[in-house]
Amino acid sequence: MMNRFLYFHRGEKASMGFTCGIIGLPNVGKSTLFNAIATASAHVANYPFCTIEPNIGIVQVPDKRLKRLSEIYQSQSIVPTTLEFFDIAGLVKGASTGEGLGNQFLSHIRTVDAIAHVVRCFDDENIVHVNGDVRPVYDIEIVETELILKDVETVGKKQTETEKRIHTGDKKAAIELEFYSILKRELLSGKSARTISYKNVEEQIWLQNMQLLTAKPMMYICNVHEKDLSGDIEYIRQVKTHAQKERTKVVIISAEIESEIAQLKEEERQPFLSELGLKESGLTKIIHEGYDLLHLQTFFTTGVKETRAWTAQHGTTAIHAAGKIHSDFERGFIRAEIIKYNDIDRLGSEAAIREAGLLHVEGRDYIIRDGDVMFVKFNV
Repeated sequence: MMNRFLYFHRGEKASMGFTCGIIGLPNVGKSTLFNAIATASAHVANYPFCTIEPNIGIVQVPDKRLKRLSEIYQSQSIVPTTLEFFDIAGLVKGASTGEGLGNQFLSHIRTVDAIAHVVRCFDDENIVHVNGDVRPVYDIEIVETELILKDVETVGKKQTETEKRIHTGDKKAAIELEFYSILKRELLSGKSARTISYKNVEEQIWLQNMQLLTAKPMMYICNVHEKDLSGDIEYIRQVKTHAQKERTKVVIISAEIESEIAQLKEEERQPFLSELGLKESGLTKIIHEGYDLLHLQTFFTTGVKETRAWTAQHGTTAIHAAGKIHSDFERGFIRAEIIKYNDIDRLGSEAAIREAGLLHVEGRDYIIRDGDVMFVKFNV
């Protein structure tokens, strides 16, 4: 049976963008931020370890293009893509050897796609700092040292496994063992796995299979007072300098302001942000940086039943994008018809798109672009 122009409808949850673990020392504002952006009910208290299990929050990715497409196609529903945030318990020095919540904390990080490391960049005598005073880079180094030490342990176990393979006559094992030895030495020198250069694809595969904590894409979130949202303070400059060495990004937010935004109605949020001189919320900043870190983009399916957003990595082909929608679409893929969002937004209808010759017929190897509106023709 040949099917044309699927507007596939599913009643279950929206497609997932990525998972992000929120980490940091105790009392830096992690749970306050989590409560605000995920509208969850993580317990917040002014003492360490108030978060015992990782609180999980699903948030919708805001995208104005969804509403516009639903208006054009008169869709019955809109389904945005989503992000999953994990509020992971506060870390202390010695966690890699079991201090504080220790391995429980570190195991939760291993499951996420990206890490948001919240760093305290504000002074407040009413909020106890776990180390006595505010020193952002020192705080960062405490957390990163624990992650590195855990990675050293992981690599050490891999070394032991590989040495056993050498004794069985595995000729490739010696090369692999040398890689682990060099990697361990680099980690012990204080480098994170994401900053180390790798020779070839084989080394990258060995690295990926270990799921090292310091290999995960990470952003620093500077939690500041409202008055410092412009970013022109010494604490933030210190974090930015460190971030350059770590090849990662910095997002500046105020967790307290995010809490206020979360209490507002949707139509009240943008005027509130404008009053503060902000173009977007902290959540939106985190989403943008997360998509950039993970090389992600959004494409759409639309029709009378629904308009839906889907997340795909840069370089995803049409046939693999079709498989994200439904396995049958990949198995029986014939072709994709692609409309560029900017074109249909400007012309206002599919009929006008066709008349202008702007509906593109593409094969299985077409590379999906951000904003593509995709219709799949398939045969099962």
